Amino acid sequence: QVQLVESGGGLVQPGGSLRLSCAANGSISSINTMGWYRQAPGKQRELVAVITFGGSTNYAGSVKGRFTISRDNAKNTGSLQMSSLKPEDTAVYYCNAFGRKISGSYFNSWGQGTQVTVSS
Repeated sequence: QVQLVESGGGLVQPGGSLRLSCAANGSISSINTMGWYRQAPGKQRELVAVITFGGSTNYAGSVKGRFTISRDNAKNTGSLQMSSLKPEDTAVYYCNAFGRKISGSYFNSWGQGTQVTVSS
């Protein structure tokens, strides 16, 4: 079983910054992609950003230029640096990881979610 543990959410004023972190634990051989998704009340979960093992990134248009995704392959950790936050960024943010376990089987795991609230 591969578990993801998230941290770093909270309340921030518009224009402020937050950094989310995600640590993957378990019998991991490699993590192909790590991503961050978010779900606002009454809305579907949406992709925020994703990063491959090689460091290629992709961002939702609404966060491009404001958010930066990164990862540490050696530590099986990832992070999302969020700047110039807007009230519409308010949501529960989820970390996702897809990869291969030591046993050879694949995994697709989700974190428990962390609340980000942008409000004055």
